[in-house]
Amino acid sequence: MGWVSHLQDSGFTVRTTDVPDVRPIKIENEVPPRLGSCHTALVDGYVIEGHVPAEDIERLLKERPDIAGISVPGMPVGAPGMEGPNPQEFAVISFDDDGQMTVFATHTP
Repeated sequence: MGWVSHLQDSGFTVRTTDVPDVRPIKIENEVPPRLGSCHTALVDGYVIEGHVPAEDIERLLKERPDIAGISVPGMPVGAPGMEGPNPQEFAVISFDDDGQMTVFATHTP
């Protein structure tokens, strides 16, 4: 899994658990449906949804904003673990327990 390798290469220790259906995990951790992606991670009290770059997770853990988590919705080409031709600009979106969403970071190819 490319995103897991990206995190490990950035110094994170990763433990994975394969499940037959990821939807209950997203619901349990209150990931807004429109921010959903292919996997959900829990990191030091935050929800990380999708192919979020390690640098944004590091920033999140350093700044410790009052949010539930961050997400890269969908699976944009060019995000960590989604490398390929014609990378796209993508945004990392923060979300809180009230459903408020804001841009946390943007990444351009």
